[in-house]
Amino acid sequence: MNLEEYAAKHHVLVPAGVPTPEGRVCKTPEEAAAAVTAIGPSVIKAQVPTGKRGKSGGIKIAKTADEAAVAARDILSMSIGGHRVSQVLVEQLCPIERELYAAVLIDVASRAPLVLFSTEGGMDIEEVAETHPDAIRKHVVDIHKGFTAADAATMLKGLPLGSAAGAIGEVLAKLYAIFQAKDAELVEINPLALLKDGRVVALDCKFVLDDSSGLRQPNLAKVASPPKMTALEERGAENGLKFIQLDGNVGVLANGAGLTMTTMDVIDHFGGKPANFLEIGGEAYTKSEIALDLVLSNPGVKSLVINFCGAFARTDVMAEGVVKAWETLKPKVPVFFSIHGTGEDEAVKLVRERLGIEPYDFMEDAVKAAVEAAQ
Repeated sequence: MNLEEYAAKHHVLVPAGVPTPEGRVCKTPEEAAAAVTAIGPSVIKAQVPTGKRGKSGGIKIAKTADEAAVAARDILSMSIGGHRVSQVLVEQLCPIERELYAAVLIDVASRAPLVLFSTEGGMDIEEVAETHPDAIRKHVVDIHKGFTAADAATMLKGLPLGSAAGAIGEVLAKLYAIFQAKDAELVEINPLALLKDGRVVALDCKFVLDDSSGLRQPNLAKVASPPKMTALEERGAENGLKFIQLDGNVGVLANGAGLTMTTMDVIDHFGGKPANFLEIGGEAYTKSEIALDLVLSNPGVKSLVINFCGAFARTDVMAEGVVKAWETLKPKVPVFFSIHGTGEDEAVKLVRERLGIEPYDFMEDAVKAAVEAAQ
């Protein structure tokens, strides 16, 4: 779940003591004009849960109320990254001396939180990594020890930060505390600005909340932007199914999220591209017709893999649901079954007799056949 900038600052940074400029959220040009009258020269920023706002024209400077109204009117008519702009953040224009970068995220390689800092802020960190790798400092955090201002001081040692090093280190320590306490996947400030008066201020903030933490973080979940869904994803959500539409051509039906992701990985291994994520484990097998129709409604699907592996759940019960759905929908795409586990013999017999299809002995063979059929 993504928080827009204003929500990330108000609900995450400010309570943690990270300095931010004065700002107001506005929904109309008139509100933006009034905000600039009260605040003074400001930056007008589109509020959408995506990046590249500046490159899209969604960030403008306004020194007067009239300029603010014009800027807000322009920005509120925009769509950025597929998100319609419905409000702007009017934020005090700050006298910037330097732009820096700070973030905390999960490092896949070390399977631990990673604190990132760069002296090159205001640009994509990937670009910095390519052009100025020496400007980036990294600290892999031992979750049992945490990350303190002292750790930050060690991390920043040798960088040309002058008297601001201490304040920057405190911000980094606070970001890690936020990351841990708020169940974040990412906390990023870009730019973290060193102002001409010596203050260190967060001029932006990107915050991504772990999707599974809504119950633990209800206040954050409440202000998070609703996920942008395709029409098929919305239909899946309405029917209680977690369906994610992808741009591949091999459809996937499997029981359990882990088996579904494994099937997707094997499709990729054999040179194919999965067209979706959709698992029908648990009670979801009772919605087999809806699930099958979702997968096949994706116009990119050229073949289908159905992969069942039962332990406590019986594969013959799951197969019965899919077979009934297949007989009702009568799809034309080739389908490839792999069935193993509890009720396997009955499930294989069911598919063979009702659909005239022979399931594969090995999941890899079923996936490989599906990839070849989709080409």
